[in-house]
Amino acid sequence: MGALRNLTVSQQVGLLFLALFGVLTIVTVVAFTRTLRDRSDAELDAHEQFKRDLRAVWAGSVLFWISWVTGGIVSTLLFGLVSFLALREFVTLTHTRRGDHRSLLLAFFVVLPLQYVIVASEQFDLFTVFIPVYVFLAIPVVSALGNDPQRFLERTAKIQWGIMVCVYGMSHAPALLLLDLPDYRDRGAFLVLYLVVVVAVAQIVQEAASRRLRRRPVARAISRSFSWRAWAIGAGAAAVAGGLLYWSTPFKPWAAIIMGLIAGGSGTLGEFVMQALKRDAGVRSWGGKASVTGAVGLLDRVAPLCFAAPVFFHAVRWYFGL
Repeated sequence: MGALRNLTVSQQVGLLFLALFGVLTIVTVVAFTRTLRDRSDAELDAHEQFKRDLRAVWAGSVLFWISWVTGGIVSTLLFGLVSFLALREFVTLTHTRRGDHRSLLLAFFVVLPLQYVIVASEQFDLFTVFIPVYVFLAIPVVSALGNDPQRFLERTAKIQWGIMVCVYGMSHAPALLLLDLPDYRDRGAFLVLYLVVVVAVAQIVQEAASRRLRRRPVARAISRSFSWRAWAIGAGAAAVAGGLLYWSTPFKPWAAIIMGLIAGGSGTLGEFVMQALKRDAGVRSWGGKASVTGAVGLLDRVAPLCFAAPVFFHAVRWYFGL
């Protein structure tokens, strides 16, 4: 640990990416060798799901690396592009009418870029209230000007919720890169990696626990696998992962454990909420076979992060009194 601390920030982050891509390469090779064996249909379906998840991890890791190499401004633009694509998927699979076009134009071409401009300018006080206060009041006004009262409340709420998840939630990830924390300058990449790892660990462990435990779903109509026991096990695993990664964060060990618990638990709850939204939209996944809209399934991958990022961001600011 002493040798690692003596490295420069660039060397530390470079070593981080070397380890990350090394592990992904090993996992990819192992996954490829397992495809050479005969498998049952159930195993093949599980393997296909694993391959999709692995591709998503590769894409996220490459995006993460590009974000660090290119600096805070370009990374903010890249996350803005992810928000745009995620919001597009969300809107494509929800019911809207002609009267909503003005609100959708406002969401895509005014609210989204403005939110990321505010992030890039590090105006965090305005950043935290811009969408929940000003945009949430503006959207119904603009929708009312469309002169279409049919299912007005439902349509407006869907647009507001899409903005909240895909824009507000996602924008907190690049904001972590720009936080000025004590004795942690230029190390925001480690904080983002910490968040991604604990959220991923919580998801994986919760899913594994739900398959092995006796299922007692709390909302059977939404998810037959989500239970409080599985959720607690997943959140606990995230806490352990957070504690093991405390050396890469500005937290003390006990704080790293609590932060992992908070981020992992909120991320898996976010995934549960998105399952409810998918049930309402009548699709198995945002980019699944049931969809003929051209959506690419990005929202399925980033939804837990969209929930965990704002909770984690504000927990970090509260911890350091920012």
